[in-house]
Amino acid sequence: MRNWIKFPAAQGTHSRQAHADFPQEGIYERELGRNGFFGPATHMHHKHAPTGWVEWEGDLRPRAFDLNQLEEKASSPATNSPFDAPVILFNAHCQYRLWHCSEPMTTLARNADGDDLLFIHEGEGDLFCDYGHMKVVQGDYVVLPRSTMWRLSPHQPMQILLIEATNDSYQLPDKGMLGGHAIFDPAVLDIPQINDTFLAQQDENTWHVEVKRHQARSRITYPFNPLDAVGWHGDLSVVRLNWRDIRPLMSHRYHLPPSAHTTFVASRFVVCTFVPRPIESDPGALKVPFYHNNDDYDEVLFYHEGDFFSRDNIERGMVTFHPAGFTHGPHPKAFAAGMAHKKTFTDEVAVMLDTRDALMFSDDAAKVENPDYVYSWRADDKK
Repeated sequence: MRNWIKFPAAQGTHSRQAHADFPQEGIYERELGRNGFFGPATHMHHKHAPTGWVEWEGDLRPRAFDLNQLEEKASSPATNSPFDAPVILFNAHCQYRLWHCSEPMTTLARNADGDDLLFIHEGEGDLFCDYGHMKVVQGDYVVLPRSTMWRLSPHQPMQILLIEATNDSYQLPDKGMLGGHAIFDPAVLDIPQINDTFLAQQDENTWHVEVKRHQARSRITYPFNPLDAVGWHGDLSVVRLNWRDIRPLMSHRYHLPPSAHTTFVASRFVVCTFVPRPIESDPGALKVPFYHNNDDYDEVLFYHEGDFFSRDNIERGMVTFHPAGFTHGPHPKAFAAGMAHKKTFTDEVAVMLDTRDALMFSDDAAKVENPDYVYSWRADDKK
């Protein structure tokens, strides 16, 4: 545990508690926090929106990438190998990719660099791995433990978000006083089956395994299909979770921070899932994400489906990237709509990645960036 310098204090006009009952109209709250949303924090009250900049110079800026254009503009053509999927964002502890898989994999994949997390954005198919067979569908998360051998056979073209925990593993978050069954009960996690479909794919033909280690690839040839298990027992396996099985935390009087929606954790980053939920109904409660400085983490959001109520001109299949170092929060129209409270339920589904270490973006990502996104917080339409 770190012993933060903490001295609760207050100055000027302020609310009694965060995200609720602002002292007067026309006041904008900004949270300055450390260690994500778990360290010391101060809540400033401003006369102007903290995102009301009119000009921006330099590379540290909010970015939006339209991954719907990625397949067309990527530097190399799509293949049925996940290791060929273009990298969007990366650091020493994480790789973030989008993979278009349309044909059955003819070579097994094995990532010896770390666990992989797959999120099925489009399509469905059969996953075959060391542990057996499972069907995967739109909205599924699939956790592949490090060095698992696997292949995918799509029923229709698939788009898959891949997040590698480089030299690391995925675990479940500590749910604390909520208990282990909150948000999602581990009983809803599915595992592959040693079933007839899995046994039927076993053969004595030549198979290749592509192994990635230290971000380089090796190729192993077998005179048989190495996915030849007839059974297993233990507590390590591929697991699947669909976002529809997530039952989000809610408070009608308080807007919960993103950390309340954490789904998976690694040593240097977390993955959160935003799913449909009621919007806060208390008259004094903030009803949109609050302006904040998350100065220890970079924030990435992948928009899967629905109406992304806190963002303007963001569509499914797009990614926003907010590096640590500046204030961000809802767009002006979303803030005004939240205050009007005409919408009482969100219908968005989004995957958030928060990394403790700075992310870099790739040349492929730059090809599909919307350069005007940095000015989308302007209250008018001027560019």
